[in-house]
Amino acid sequence: MSFEELKNMDCSSIPISNLIAMIARGQSIYMNSRLGDLGINETQMHFLFEISHHDNLNQERIATRCNINKGAVARSIRKLEEKGFVARTIDENNRRQNMVSLTQKGEETLSKAIKILKEWEDEIIMEKGYVDKELLQLVLKEIAIKTMELNEKGE
Repeated sequence: MSFEELKNMDCSSIPISNLIAMIARGQSIYMNSRLGDLGINETQMHFLFEISHHDNLNQERIATRCNINKGAVARSIRKLEEKGFVARTIDENNRRQNMVSLTQKGEETLSKAIKILKEWEDEIIMEKGYVDKELLQLVLKEIAIKTMELNEKGE
């Protein structure tokens, strides 16, 4: 669907999930075009974010929290480690697991990436002033929780 087609459509005829998907894809394109200068992509930014909120997080937990398969997480973590953004150490409690933590370079890069993300959010959400950003975050968090609950019931 084109920009013009979307502008001219009655919003009540568009499923909410389609709108959320459009926003997510658009945000991903925006972020990837700006994160390249930092040496990461959007997925890697999310991994850095998760790692920053949990000291010594293992790769399996990252996969679960980001809803991405373990192989893809392992490849991305390896790339982040090669670039000096994260450090992996063997878990002393389970020697088959790697614990992942941010390096100083990873912390600095994540800080810059979050600034880019905040600029996008402010531009998108605040420009028209339709909704309070904190209220939108609260509503979306509740929708995410309910979605996760429904998915757990279905497993």
